[in-house]
Amino acid sequence: MELNEKKIHILKIAEKLFAEKGFDGTSIRTIAKAADINIAMVSYYFGSKEKLLEGILLFRSTDFKMEFENILASSKSYFEKLNEIVTLIIQRIHRNRHIYKIVNFEYSNNNREINFDGYNNQKKENASLIQNFIKEGQDAGFFSKNINTSLIFATIIGTYFHIYYNKKYYMKNFDLQNEKEVDNFIVATLIPHIQQTIKALLTNEN
Repeated sequence: MELNEKKIHILKIAEKLFAEKGFDGTSIRTIAKAADINIAMVSYYFGSKEKLLEGILLFRSTDFKMEFENILASSKSYFEKLNEIVTLIIQRIHRNRHIYKIVNFEYSNNNREINFDGYNNQKKENASLIQNFIKEGQDAGFFSKNINTSLIFATIIGTYFHIYYNKKYYMKNFDLQNEKEVDNFIVATLIPHIQQTIKALLTNEN
């Protein structure tokens, strides 16, 4: 899907409204009004609300490769790059956490006419970037070869989503009073913990 400035504007407005009101609670009319355009333009560009959600998913996932390649192009060590990769993944997911919540719900909704093929293909490509990086580190002797590289990505994002979907418990457990403190906890505590966990996995010789 080619994106111009107008399409990106509509996608960002729709994303914000989906996050605030839910997918079912957001109408095309509401999106058009918030974007200050007529309904016909939304239909012209995307065709339906389902296609809008598909567009948001692709829009948010396609620039990961560019950011990832910028990390790989640096002269830093494998472990420094690994830390930056984990930070990149968690910060992106946390920044877009509301739309991910909608996606996870809609993904399991068999009655919805949403095509997740493009999104799944992009996720697969992004996961393969991480697997290839780990393999290079293995070949260079920095990472253990006794590791299931296909589960590393799942370990990173799974840890985050466990915290997010049990946020009330962790806010109480870590005495977090508001969303700003949650954001600080993600950066100061959760990201370093995941970095440490992934490095331990990749250097474990058992």
